[in-house]
Amino acid sequence: MDTVETNTTYKVMDVRHLTRDTFRVRLERNGMDFQAGQHVVLGIKGDYNTREYSIYSGEKDEYLEILVKAVDEGYLTARLKELEPGDKLDVFGPMGYFTIDPNKIATHRFVFIASGTGIAPFKSFVRSYHDLNYTLLHGVRYGHETYDSGEYDPQRYISCTSRDNQGKFHGRVTDYLKQSDFAENTLFYFCGNSEMIFDAMEVLKEKGFGRDQMFAEVYF
Repeated sequence: MDTVETNTTYKVMDVRHLTRDTFRVRLERNGMDFQAGQHVVLGIKGDYNTREYSIYSGEKDEYLEILVKAVDEGYLTARLKELEPGDKLDVFGPMGYFTIDPNKIATHRFVFIASGTGIAPFKSFVRSYHDLNYTLLHGVRYGHETYDSGEYDPQRYISCTSRDNQGKFHGRVTDYLKQSDFAENTLFYFCGNSEMIFDAMEVLKEKGFGRDQMFAEVYF
């Protein structure tokens, strides 16, 4: 019997490999309306294994994108890595409240702090809100892991590499934060691993910033 498709069925348009283990999956938009910073839950069509992914594309893009890093022993990511155009995914959402208040864009500065594929919602922010006064700190191990860095204003994108000196800054994002000053009207958004987020929050707390100026999306 043929598989019945529902409005949760999304067709793969393209898969682009960025590094040996990280890739971008582009899907048909399928009418989804979302806010930059939200995430979806997805899995292979007909498979019950699912995972949450931040939306990587902008609100006005005609497609839906996610950014995936294949994990050793990861059942779902291994299958996603083998996707080809025309394959089907089950996608549920959008979900989440890791979003920007549009009313604050004209009055606040924004610092986006990401580790690895945690950069995904920030690409969505930048593509969706063109008037953002932002700085994007991207913590990666090596310089070749600066996924789609050409999407950002080069004066606003700062790659922080911990294992080589190919980034704009050699060291962790927390090291960069310790050495930097920020305006009082700055809002800080974090996405990535919990250790980085908690350490970065402590650095900013010591600089006098309040918890109401910090927003986090924890990956693990």
